[in-house]
Amino acid sequence: MLLGISFILFVVMHLAPGDPASIRYGLNPEVSGSARANFSKLYGLDKPVLVQYGMWLKRFISLDFGRSFIDDRGVTSKIMSALPATLLLQVSSLILIFAIALPIGILSAVKRGGVFDRTMTVIVFVGYAIPTFWLALILIFFFGFKLQWFPISGMSPWYVAYLDTAGKIKDLLWHLVLPVITTAFTGLAALSRYSRSSMIEVLNQNYITTARAKGLTEKRVVFVHALRNALLPIVTIMGLTLPGLISGSFIFETIFAWPGMGRLGYEAIMSYDYPVVMGVAVISTFLTLLGIFLSDITYAFVDPRIRYRS
Repeated sequence: MLLGISFILFVVMHLAPGDPASIRYGLNPEVSGSARANFSKLYGLDKPVLVQYGMWLKRFISLDFGRSFIDDRGVTSKIMSALPATLLLQVSSLILIFAIALPIGILSAVKRGGVFDRTMTVIVFVGYAIPTFWLALILIFFFGFKLQWFPISGMSPWYVAYLDTAGKIKDLLWHLVLPVITTAFTGLAALSRYSRSSMIEVLNQNYITTARAKGLTEKRVVFVHALRNALLPIVTIMGLTLPGLISGSFIFETIFAWPGMGRLGYEAIMSYDYPVVMGVAVISTFLTLLGIFLSDITYAFVDPRIRYRS
């Protein structure tokens, strides 16, 4: 799967109009045609696409993504410097999604048809309808410009070096608020609906009726007998949530000037920096496949009918 996706991305990227030499040298009259040709020859851009992919794949097997066309810096080094910021943003978003969506879904299922359930239904449908990039701009305008509660760009200010450890952590959390809310918004709406539907289905099962007939408290029925089985579809959604977060990071990190892989990939695409684009794409694909794989493994912990044997 990883190799297939990398091949498609490589071919599509080379089919795009323009070339790295033109982007790098632009319309500079002092750069001769021979210099442009030498640039293309240096990076193998004068060879057929399939040959270029074979050269890239040979480097990839040794975990070498090549060097950037823009600053000649190693692609692996650039990605490793941006990866922690992206992981911090995505992990924080996932924690927020599950910390809020699961209780909302469970409570809506238990009190279905009530005021809370109807209110959450309206809020969730609004969440589905609002474009997340538009939400990001609204949050920046109101909470950044008007109220000036939160910073609107970057991961840390210029004076962060003068802060103590507690001050650095507080400042980082303050910078995380708007990007995390924006990134988690759509996932939160979707997961809360899925968890509600799953919980309602489980609560209508015969064994739940039997548990209530035995005189068990509603709290024990919901959180001990029903919740574990209701988590089965949620585990699947968890594996599908990560790809959406990673793909959305290209937009959100650019809007909030977050120094992560999404922004790095966007700048590389705009600059026709093929090695960086491929490096970011492959790492993002790997993280996506890893999330789906982990969701499969998690089934063994929530479903007693599944056991992995060596």
